[in-house]
Amino acid sequence: MGETKDIVKSYLLEEFLPGESPDALDGSTPLLSSGILDSLSTIKLVSFLEERFSIEFEAHEISRDNLDTLDLIDSFVTAKRSS
Repeated sequence: MGETKDIVKSYLLEEFLPGESPDALDGSTPLLSSGILDSLSTIKLVSFLEERFSIEFEAHEISRDNLDTLDLIDSFVTAKRSS
């Protein structure tokens, strides 16, 4: 996993999946569509991403298209940081 994925994975395991095996969460594990993240935890995740990676989400960007897996989060954060 890349640095961004590792950081986000650690955050998710610590905040929302305490006690889970790190192997249970990989780049393609669905977060929103499986119910791991609900609306409140998604807002917490967005806040974490904005702070940690110095990016800003637009309201329409808070979606499954950008946040459903670690791979999608990584791609989104990378794109935001390079723009």
